[in-house]
Amino acid sequence: MSDTDVDFRTLPVSDAIRWLAENGEPVDPRPGIDTDSLKRRFPRLAGVGTRDLTIDGPAGRVVPARVYRDAGAEASGRALVWVHGGAFIGGHLDMPESNWVALELAARGIPVLAVDYVKCLGDTHFPEPSDDVLAAWRHAVAHAEELFDVPASAVLLGGASAGGNLTAGATARLRDAAEDVPGGLVLVYPVVHPNAPDPSAELDLESPHGVLTLNFVGSAEALDDPHAFAALGAAEGLPPTFILVCELDGLRPSGEAFARQLEEAGVPVALRVETGADHGHINEPSDPTALPTVQAIAQWIGGSA
Repeated sequence: MSDTDVDFRTLPVSDAIRWLAENGEPVDPRPGIDTDSLKRRFPRLAGVGTRDLTIDGPAGRVVPARVYRDAGAEASGRALVWVHGGAFIGGHLDMPESNWVALELAARGIPVLAVDYVKCLGDTHFPEPSDDVLAAWRHAVAHAEELFDVPASAVLLGGASAGGNLTAGATARLRDAAEDVPGGLVLVYPVVHPNAPDPSAELDLESPHGVLTLNFVGSAEALDDPHAFAALGAAEGLPPTFILVCELDGLRPSGEAFARQLEEAGVPVALRVETGADHGHINEPSDPTALPTVQAIAQWIGGSA
């Protein structure tokens, strides 16, 4: 069996990281998750147009992104910059957590800029993926009228899992740099503590979660960085936030603890627990808990205007 025949998801975490660094992310074998198939399955998505673009990132990197708009949908007056998850080591713009979610939101009158970022493989660690998200965010607000037909103040930022971490951390970086923060923050099953199952900075670095977390930041010292893990810093000055966690998700405590932290700091926060859902459920459009999550995101964005 060649290296490319290996299912990296069955490997120990450290070996999976090494495999991805050497081989790249394989094609998702699931049928029916490409855009054309999704539009056939869900006719409400038929009017959504997409446009790929690249954004100049730091250190000469290029940040891939994709704009989603539906000219026939009733405009919400808001737009969203959306960042997928993937444990900081995988994920891309074509995965349902990015592509399907963006299609669904655009069909509901919320234009989306879906964003990719450099993965933490080899010698790449925080803040590099965060830098890419910030570059994409700054591009989005600088070109909000052109991209979304809304003012910069009406653009929100959000992400799922690792993307939730990156968007929360990027928002804290904007606040601490005295830049304008997003009009709102959308966090879906976010990982905002080094130890997400037991929300804290205390972490077993030998556990699978610990290996992924340390791989993200690159060193034990960086585990305390409040821009790498937004929940370790102050919550004051963050924008209104929607947090969705999953009933069956072992990482659920991180999002719930962050919601309490925001509330105690006086930040408007809405917390939703998706009954019957597990981590990553919006990466599977046929999961019966996925569409309710997308609808809840759209409702909160529309109601926060």
